[in-house]
Amino acid sequence: MSPDHDQQVFNEHRNLLFSVAYRILGSAADAEDAVQDAWIKWSAADRSQVTDPKAYLARIASNLALERLRSTRHQRETYVGPWLPEPILTSGDTADDITGAESVSMAMLVVLETLSPLERAVFVLKEIFDFGHAEIAEAVGRSEVAVRQAAHRAREHVRARRPRFTADRSRQRDVTKRFLAAATGGDINTLMELLSPDVTLWTDGGGKVRQALRPIMGAQMVAAWFAAIGKVTYQGVEPADMNAELVEINGGPGMVFSGPGRVIATVTFDFDADGRIIAVHNVANPDKLQAVAGGTTHDVSTP
Repeated sequence: MSPDHDQQVFNEHRNLLFSVAYRILGSAADAEDAVQDAWIKWSAADRSQVTDPKAYLARIASNLALERLRSTRHQRETYVGPWLPEPILTSGDTADDITGAESVSMAMLVVLETLSPLERAVFVLKEIFDFGHAEIAEAVGRSEVAVRQAAHRAREHVRARRPRFTADRSRQRDVTKRFLAAATGGDINTLMELLSPDVTLWTDGGGKVRQALRPIMGAQMVAAWFAAIGKVTYQGVEPADMNAELVEINGGPGMVFSGPGRVIATVTFDFDADGRIIAVHNVANPDKLQAVAGGTTHDVSTP
């Protein structure tokens, strides 16, 4: 193969590599690093022996992501306040792919965070990308028996903790749009209507910006939190200078709040079967907003 052809083959599968690495890591920055490292390994490999470049590259990326996840585990365990995944802007193709959208949602990534690194990698490769146990064993450097056991544990763990309700997609967009209008207008009554009574708000400031260090529970408390957006200065930004935009984040409707020259926070939701909001994920750690601030839209739909 010529160098140009090698680059073309790699680029053809770049979205897949990012999609695998991001689901394993929950971090866009780390996933991009894993993709770059995969290119280095691909460039150095004897590609004349590669019969299936797609599978070969996916194994490289998943192994690199697994190594990176293990190395960052301690940082996440000592994180200040709740740890939430790094949000990404996604394309309509992701939203239209129900399996892909669910697997990259904040709710699912939070569940995946409770798995061991091996279980997480195995779950992503088996349940989301439909790799065989033998392929996964080669990718993660374990026996096929160990992979089957990890896959079973991960599947049962996720099944017990994943959100059980999926509201109609158009209903989700409508509720998010109404929530945005009510939050920026300080309309606490409408916010209360849109929230489930036992809603939970998770805020991630990472110790970099002031956020709640524990979950905020109940419709009254969560509504009051968001009703203040249009009335108080937040991170040095006056309400009049705050911009709120409805965008697609992690396969579903979400909101981006920004001030002069910077993104301040993202907000995404989980919905019950009736379309009421049962969980809110608010990411304000500036280190986790680079992917959104950069404006790159990712197609992380499953192939």
